[in-house]
Amino acid sequence: MAASESVKKLTQLAATAISEKLGVDVIALDMTDQMLLSEVFLIATASNERQVEAIADEVYEKLGLIGEKPIRREGKGQWVLLDYSDLVVHIQSEELRSYYMLDRLWNDCPRIALEIVEAR
Repeated sequence: MAASESVKKLTQLAATAISEKLGVDVIALDMTDQMLLSEVFLIATASNERQVEAIADEVYEKLGLIGEKPIRREGKGQWVLLDYSDLVVHIQSEELRSYYMLDRLWNDCPRIALEIVEAR
């Protein structure tokens, strides 16, 4: 079973918000075959702690405009997690992204194509 279209649209909106705040290496993983609680992990990298917070705030704001509020927000500084139930957004510093390697940990999960342009 693949992620639902509604969750894919939500993922795309969150990915666009991340890109607007200059987040990089944005990937979406379809977790439907691995987890019971979440359909998609959206993972992004920020260059510093302030940017991690700014990206998280932007995702929160953009999804809030369409009535989506996270169940919880965890972390501060180098890693912020926004849990929207079917979508979990991970925003990490470069250091923590390379240390925890979530995309490698879940490399057997299919990636969801995103339509974003990353600013470098």
